[in-house]
Amino acid sequence: MNIFLKRTLTATVFSSIVLSSTYYNQLSFSILFFIITILGCWEFYTLLEKAGNKPQKLAGTIAAAILFGTNALVCMHAENGNLLLEPKFLLINLPVLFLIFIIELYLKNYQAFQNIGYTLLGLIYVSLPFTLLNYISTLNQIYNYEIIFGLFFILWTNDSGAYIVGSLIGKNKLFARISPGKTLEGFIGGAVSAYGVAFIISKYYLSIDSIDWLVIASILIVIGTLGDLVESLLKRSLNVKDSGTILPGHGGILDRFDSLILSSPFIFAYLFYKYH
Repeated sequence: MNIFLKRTLTATVFSSIVLSSTYYNQLSFSILFFIITILGCWEFYTLLEKAGNKPQKLAGTIAAAILFGTNALVCMHAENGNLLLEPKFLLINLPVLFLIFIIELYLKNYQAFQNIGYTLLGLIYVSLPFTLLNYISTLNQIYNYEIIFGLFFILWTNDSGAYIVGSLIGKNKLFARISPGKTLEGFIGGAVSAYGVAFIISKYYLSIDSIDWLVIASILIVIGTLGDLVESLLKRSLNVKDSGTILPGHGGILDRFDSLILSSPFIFAYLFYKYH
């Protein structure tokens, strides 16, 4: 199977799973991204281990699961309309985070605080952005798949537009030191495509204002591209080509979600500043 066919098949299957789980209900959405969070953190810590570092792989992944799980439950409502978990239960995340310091006492590793730093970095870089999707999808206290759909449609269109235009006419390097394949022409092509899709979405997904979709598109175009570059920087610093192999033709979880990982905190901040 050639690489293009493999990439297309993987993208089709994966995007179908993401969209169907997001559309079905809040529980299926949360379960899917709970799994993605765990896989992403494990992948991140595995990359660090390959470079000779010693993050607390198991403890960090468990902490990531708790962080995502508690926030997902706080965002869910039972049939009677009450929250499944009161916000005060989020306090459990504080002792969980500081347990990482205590665990390191018993591991007898060299450069203990460097290991702690790498472990906490996995929670900030991987778990937190995915966790924020729970709040973005329940912006008005009711689960709304349209916002998540919109994010993915804009993001995927930007990626596809950048790839196609960059492949056809790309000449001027966007950030040659980190990613020689990215071009200014590709960036512009992706941006035009993303704004076009955002404009169309704004006519159908009315839970937020039309201007919000254009702001979100701007964030995904600029910050999403930087997120891709940040992940490329990570891989270059660790001397690896892909973050993992779980997605044939695409690499790992971090390869697939690098743009969203950096964008979601900015989108969360914008939407909650405006609507709360």
